[in-house]
Amino acid sequence: MPKGTRTTPDPVVLSIGGSVLLTGEGDRAYVEDLAGRLLRLGQQLPLLVTTGGGRTAREYIRLGRELGLTEVELDEIGIEVTRLHARLLAGRVGPPCPARPPATVVEAILELRNASPVILGGTEPGHTTDGVAALLAVRSRAARVVNATDVDGVYERDPRVDPTARRIERLHWKEFRAMVHAATTTDAGQNFLFDRLGADLLARAGISLRVVNGRDLPNLEAAVVGERFQGSQVDP
Repeated sequence: MPKGTRTTPDPVVLSIGGSVLLTGEGDRAYVEDLAGRLLRLGQQLPLLVTTGGGRTAREYIRLGRELGLTEVELDEIGIEVTRLHARLLAGRVGPPCPARPPATVVEAILELRNASPVILGGTEPGHTTDGVAALLAVRSRAARVVNATDVDGVYERDPRVDPTARRIERLHWKEFRAMVHAATTTDAGQNFLFDRLGADLLARAGISLRVVNGRDLPNLEAAVVGERFQGSQVDP
């Protein structure tokens, strides 16, 4: 084999929204199935997984905002919830997944040298877990990022509000970034398809993004391994 040839697959980053991980319906069966798939996928390729805070984080942030906490403090509260979710999932996956989720992107990349999957939550104020996923992808030179959300792709309008909205199966980073920037701000606790920082980082690095329904686990697995999937793909 020529010198410098990579003998292992490129890493993949999976961002699991908190609204997907815990819905209040069938969560035990879902987390058990997800954990088993992550364990198996981690044996096939280097896998980094981020977990969001979902409605639990948003409820804490709503109350904190009413109590007069700063946006930084609200971000920190949300981060603690994402780390709790990461710990729950990592505990169910079990070894070789680290039981204690890494607290920084650098720590997660270092962990990936010895274990896969590596699961973590948020890292620092101002960075959502999607932003963390993008940072992980850039630092690890990932093949792709898979965003597991509560809708089955990118739509021209919110399908939960407008059932006639059309799903866009393929789009380029320029148009996707415009959609993200038009729909988001920098306030803590937002619920949106993807993060501004994450979109900008992935676009600059030329890393593709796949958006899927995170509760459809066979389809999510297909997106992770690079097979055909149902959802949306954002390309350089």
